[in-house]
Amino acid sequence: VQLQASGGDLVQAGGSLRLSCKASGRAFRSYVMGWFRQSPGKEREFVGSSSRNGVNRDYADSVKGRFTISRNNDDNTVYLQMNALKPEDTANYYCAAACRANSHVTLTLAGWYDYWGQGTQVTVSS
Repeated sequence: VQLQASGGDLVQAGGSLRLSCKASGRAFRSYVMGWFRQSPGKEREFVGSSSRNGVNRDYADSVKGRFTISRNNDDNTVYLQMNALKPEDTANYYCAAACRANSHVTLTLAGWYDYWGQGTQVTVSS
């Protein structure tokens, strides 16, 4: 599967953005989807994950209550709605996919994902 992330932009603190990640190929419903981010000089960190059926979602503590991951399995797209953005949210955001038989599992470790998008830059000014 190929992943194409978009939606990154420059936004003021307190603002909102919605990132999208479109998957090509078949069987999008077979994939757990995740969002990660990476800032210069830092390791890639987990942001959020959606189970295959979209029912179960998991978030990093740093974004809980502000970010929401969702997916449209009919459109092969996963979204990350980001509200109340902070300067520390500035990073390159990556979507990722992992094929799993269990439709309810979420994945929080980058090493568990098989496919990665190219990243989209989010910059939050203070």
